[in-house]
Amino acid sequence: MHPLLTRLITDLNWPHLTDLGSVEAHLATPGIHCLFIPGDPVRNLETADAAVILPELQIAFQRSFDCALVGDAIEAKLREAHGVLKTPSFLFFSEGRMVGAVARIRDWDDYMARIPYILGLASV
Repeated sequence: MHPLLTRLITDLNWPHLTDLGSVEAHLATPGIHCLFIPGDPVRNLETADAAVILPELQIAFQRSFDCALVGDAIEAKLREAHGVLKTPSFLFFSEGRMVGAVARIRDWDDYMARIPYILGLASV
């Protein structure tokens, strides 16, 4: 595992969801959840960038959502199930339903526009 991904688990204490049961259990807890689907960090150089950006986004949005790292064994199933095929991707859920996603690396302003919209959908 890439060191920046490991940091999310060890230093930031994000859950590492390695099977669909753990994803389901995580999404069943109260709150807005962001699942980070990193993709292959060897083939996709954006993965490391996303591992740095997402914690900063969580802080920028005053921790209004929690984050979890999706394991590589199940990421393809999750991407296909939710129609988000590009990686890295951030999938946002509220009350067990996906309310939005941001795929690939974006400009900071794009995150600042998209995420409030997604968080607004979570409260509907």
